[in-house]
Amino acid sequence: MTSPGSVLLGDTGVRVPRVVLGTATFGLQCSEETSREILDRAFERGLTWLDTATSYPLGSGAESVGVTETLLGRWLAGRRDRVFLATKVYNRTGPSPWQLGLSRKHLLSAVDGSLARLGTDHIDLLQLHRFDRSTPLEETLSALDTLVRSGKVRYVGCCNFLAYQLAQALVLGELRGLPKLHTVQLRYSLVRRGAEIEALRLCREQNVAVLAFNLLAGGVLTGKYDRRQGPPPESRFAVGAAGQRYTRRYWTDETFDTVDALGSIARRAGTTLAVLATAWGIRQPDVTAPIVGVSRVSQLDTVTDALDLTLPDDVWDEVDRVTVNHRHQSEEIDFESS
Repeated sequence: MTSPGSVLLGDTGVRVPRVVLGTATFGLQCSEETSREILDRAFERGLTWLDTATSYPLGSGAESVGVTETLLGRWLAGRRDRVFLATKVYNRTGPSPWQLGLSRKHLLSAVDGSLARLGTDHIDLLQLHRFDRSTPLEETLSALDTLVRSGKVRYVGCCNFLAYQLAQALVLGELRGLPKLHTVQLRYSLVRRGAEIEALRLCREQNVAVLAFNLLAGGVLTGKYDRRQGPPPESRFAVGAAGQRYTRRYWTDETFDTVDALGSIARRAGTTLAVLATAWGIRQPDVTAPIVGVSRVSQLDTVTDALDLTLPDDVWDEVDRVTVNHRHQSEEIDFESS
């Protein structure tokens, strides 16, 4: 098995694993027992960068705030110094009107809540889960500065920002001497390539690390779903409002036509569609580290097989040709779905 290896995080000096383990299913789709088994196996394989959020598990309501972080906190005991820990904040963390968004008050209190649930004194990477149009950007960056200076946060980044929003944050941070957003999470896969139009170019020029999520398009790029039967009840597509958004985004004839073409390429290449799609994300030059989410221990094999996969350039050229139409989609932001 190939180790995920390591890579520099943007223009910071910290080296991180080349692959991130996403935890959005932990605590709802995955029981705590299954989640812990996944974490144990991932840890053994060198997947020691964990990504979570105050609002996880995906598809849960406000009453489940912090469930995934709490689960991770129990597992992290005795392992914290060997894990690069990332979380995200924006979504509601309580009933009060200020317990939402990227205001100074909410950011500071939300981070304290995350630290308590995770059982740690610092977060390695704090990410803004979405752009907040109702809070001045300078207020948000100033709050991040406070968190970094206090030692509670090491690095900061964002998720689901449009290219112009990230550009605004980078310029303002430089002008005001406030923290740079070192990372951005972007929805990016073989059937969602709109990030190539602007966002990836911006990140390349500004040395912002790109963390690609939804590499398997909610499982569609495994080839396991039948478009005629609809989403199965145990899938991500059936989990609350987030599942409805996934269905609108991925359960289309255009997507399934592409899946059929890619499945044929994968079979001829002697691999699976899931491994092919994951390997594609890993090998993209503008992707610093893809985020892989699993709901079963066996799915970790897809990651390790993707790291080992070697294919001729003409195969990758064919993959590019059959997915090129997905490059021209507008950037779609479904804030609570990541």
